[in-house]
Amino acid sequence: MTLETAYIAPMDAGQSGADARTLLLLAALAGTLAMPLIFNAAFYRVLREPFVIWHSVLTLSLLATIVVTSGVAVILFDPGAMTLSWITTLLFGTAVAAGAMFTCGFIEPELMHPLLRRLLPLCAAWAVILSGFHAAFPFLARPVQSSVYTAAFAPVLAVFLISQLDALRRGSRAAKFQAIGYAPMIAVGLIRLVSGVVPWLPSTDAMLLFYIGCIAEVLFTTLGMADRFLTIKRDRDRARTEAALLQRLSETDPLTGLLNRRAIERQFEQLRAEGFASLAIIDLDHFKSINDVNGHGVGDAVLKATAGALQSDRDLRAYRLGGEEFVLLLRGSDAAIAAEARRQAIPLMVASAVPSLGRPVTASMGLTAFAEEEDFSEPYERADKLLYQAKSAGRDRTRSAMIHTAAQDAMPTGRAVAA
Repeated sequence: MTLETAYIAPMDAGQSGADARTLLLLAALAGTLAMPLIFNAAFYRVLREPFVIWHSVLTLSLLATIVVTSGVAVILFDPGAMTLSWITTLLFGTAVAAGAMFTCGFIEPELMHPLLRRLLPLCAAWAVILSGFHAAFPFLARPVQSSVYTAAFAPVLAVFLISQLDALRRGSRAAKFQAIGYAPMIAVGLIRLVSGVVPWLPSTDAMLLFYIGCIAEVLFTTLGMADRFLTIKRDRDRARTEAALLQRLSETDPLTGLLNRRAIERQFEQLRAEGFASLAIIDLDHFKSINDVNGHGVGDAVLKATAGALQSDRDLRAYRLGGEEFVLLLRGSDAAIAAEARRQAIPLMVASAVPSLGRPVTASMGLTAFAEEEDFSEPYERADKLLYQAKSAGRDRTRSAMIHTAAQDAMPTGRAVAA
């Protein structure tokens, strides 16, 4: 069609008032088409979906088609008629292929038949092959080649239309935007197909409708892109929130609300980097007898009260490892004093929370400092040995392997004993 409509014109033909107005309108249209590229760049930085790239390729091919088919190319770089012809052919194939790939990725995964989703990339490849062959060999079969070339796009158009109808039938929001935006383009495709195949009809490229189609494509598919972007982002944010909640639940002791061993192991390196340098293991004395004599309900109440006495603060993190065993991670020069204060608070907290128990509940503790480049298991093993020593020495006391400091000198001496 480019060759059919070619004509010889004076060198200064582009200087007339009518041509100037046309160029102004084309410039406005080109600017409109450039806007989605800016939005796509922003979308892709946040949400790296392939359909964003395909929409950009489609927009660029439409923009280049306007430049080539409107006569602007003749003013800008004065190509020959044959050059314009093969450029137009390649741009058309690129636009069709990008549109098929955009549709394949843009429609929601569950709202298009799997067979149609597999056919769309094949249609894109077919469009590229057709346009490349026709551009490279425009006169291989001169009497029929143009008609055969045009007719060969009929299956592509059919698959595209069926895909849109199938997605609409399944309730796709993306397909609604795309159907409105692509309606003029589909009409252009049908006009070109019919006029290019039927022998007695003059070939027409329906350029005015094509320009209208470009505007519709920009307005509605960009709106659809924004809507799809927000939907995907909302779904991903919800999934991340649910994953974070599940992780939190998996790292939380359901009885006391304290974090568990899994949380310690995940947080250990970060807490070390934040200055936490001491670890204490606290174990309730004679807890089994509480369950045996008073029942597990009372035992659970004792564990909850103990957790209340060990609540985390800015310089202390409390965890329950299971049973009656608790772990503290501490930082600061008074870490040993803080740990001992929490251990000694347990009897008072339990007596207040479980008055029916009728007996004091004490705890033993092993306390140690981290050495360089240790993971959680090493200081834990040292503290566990110190805890065993405290139990063997009569319970209700602390055994510590902390570096001796003035802060340790200030600790109560009756129960807290340095190893």
